[in-house]
Amino acid sequence: MKTRRTHLAAGPLTALALACCVCLAGCGSSPSGSGSGSVPDGWGTLETKGVSVSYPKGYEEWGAARRGKHNAAAAGRTEGGRTVSVITVQLGFTRADSAERAAVAAEAGIQMGADVEGQTDVELAGTDEAKRIDFSFEATGEDGGPPKGTPVEGVILTGLDSTDTAFAVRVDAAGGELSEADLARIVESVEVH
Repeated sequence: MKTRRTHLAAGPLTALALACCVCLAGCGSSPSGSGSGSVPDGWGTLETKGVSVSYPKGYEEWGAARRGKHNAAAAGRTEGGRTVSVITVQLGFTRADSAERAAVAAEAGIQMGADVEGQTDVELAGTDEAKRIDFSFEATGEDGGPPKGTPVEGVILTGLDSTDTAFAVRVDAAGGELSEADLARIVESVEVH
C-alpha cells in the first residue's frame, strides 16, 4: 500500500503558511502562465533537479538551514525584520501519478482555515500537464512572518517532472508585497526538467 506524503511545511516559513508556494493580491485573476520558462533581467533563479523558478530583485535565496528540510530550494523577502514573501520548491512531496493528484496533495498542505479557490490548468515550460491552486489566509504572526491577521495570498504550481516526481512551486506574500505583474513573471519563469 502506498503512503501519501504531504510535507509542505517550511520551518521558518510557517508564519506565512504551513505549506510552500506564492501569490498576492489579485493573483487569482491570471489562471495560467505562458509556459515560456523566461527569466526577467536582474532576477535570481532557484534551481533544483526537477524544476527551476525565478524570483524578483529584493528576494534572497535561503540555504538549507533556513528553508527547512522539506524544501529543495527557497527565497524570501524581508521588510522591517519580518518575512513578507516566500517562494519555495518541493520535490517528491507525494507519490502522485498525475498533476491533478499532485494538486490534491498540495491542497492538503495549505494551512487550516485558508480560502482555497480551487485548481486550474496552467502552462509551464517542460511539461504538458500542470495545475495552479490559488488561496489566501491570515498570517499567524509567528516565526518572523507578517503580523497576526495580515492577509496573505498564495499560489501553488504543481505537477510531475520528467522522472514522474511530484513538484510544487509555492509563492506566499503578504497583501501588497508582490505585484500581479511580478507574480505573472514568476509563473512564466517556471521550467520543469
